[in-house]
Amino acid sequence: MLIWCGILFTLGILAFMDSLFNYGDIFRQVNSVLFMLVSLGLLIRTTTKIRTRSMEKYLERINTLEEQVFALQQTNEKGREPNRRMSVPA
Repeated sequence: MLIWCGILFTLGILAFMDSLFNYGDIFRQVNSVLFMLVSLGLLIRTTTKIRTRSMEKYLERINTLEEQVFALQQTNEKGREPNRRMSVPA
């Protein structure tokens, strides 16, 4: 992400120098296309990271819920008395 931001910053500096020194039309067209592509790359990278983070949150939540279920099962098993069949004399 830092590399993408550095590339955008460099393109911004080049665009500023272009406006000051008037390098030409070709540079402006190439620079605008590069801005568009790098921005698209940043957008895709950011959305991928957001999805990955939300998936990690879900996995963490599942793990905590599984631990809670296991703890409840353990307390239920300790609280139960074993089934003892009483034989009735015939």
